[in-house]
Amino acid sequence: MSGYSTILYSITNNIGIIVLNRPDVYNAFTEQMKRDLNDALKEAEKDPDVRCLVIRGAGDKAFCSGQDLKEHAGKETHRSLKESLEKSYNPMIRRMRSMEKPIVGMINGIAAGAGMSVALACDMRIMADTAKLIEVFIRIALVPDTGSHWFLPRLVGMAKAFEYAALGNDITASEAERVGLVNKVVPAAELEKVTMEIAGKLAQAPTKSVGLIKRALNKALSTDLDSLLDYEAYIQEIASLSEDHKEGVQAFLEKRQPEFKGR
Repeated sequence: MSGYSTILYSITNNIGIIVLNRPDVYNAFTEQMKRDLNDALKEAEKDPDVRCLVIRGAGDKAFCSGQDLKEHAGKETHRSLKESLEKSYNPMIRRMRSMEKPIVGMINGIAAGAGMSVALACDMRIMADTAKLIEVFIRIALVPDTGSHWFLPRLVGMAKAFEYAALGNDITASEAERVGLVNKVVPAAELEKVTMEIAGKLAQAPTKSVGLIKRALNKALSTDLDSLLDYEAYIQEIASLSEDHKEGVQAFLEKRQPEFKGR
């Protein structure tokens, strides 16, 4: 267990597990928590033993309720939200999307504001049936940030994205699954079990291939078909030179299950 003050970080069976650990305040972000999460993401990205990452909140009430507004309340000097985003939140999202390892969000409770954005930045989201997503910014006369304007229309279309951002209504688990915001909704009592089963499959998958898939999907959102076809040929060549590809072919020929090592 790594020594962070606001999160817990551990590794089990090639799965890195980050727990946002401020359950008494719905796992809201402080400046220290943002630093801790950024550092843990860096640690997981560099560690070859980590082949999948799970992010969750401590307790059963919240994944993350966003920025802790009490941290800076009552201070005389104006706090630049632009600077806060550029310094901590934006690097966090960029690292999550560029990390060539799968990230699974375990949405165990409310995910609001920047907490919802972090959830959307994950590659997969498994959600408890009791949890909610909320683009809460409009309730305090702000706009979504931490990537929500990018993720929302790509996941649910422009009209729904505007609805969620401009109205700030609670999004139930059933609606989140129906519109494609999450991959799977399960009973709260089964959330950890199901999430870890999915993470386990990803952790035993050919990690380099999964990373290349993530890279290509990111690129596909901002390029034309001809360019993407060329890019697929390029990354397929990279995948074909991996040790896991050789193992996959050998296992197929020998009619056995492959044992991928992430190399």
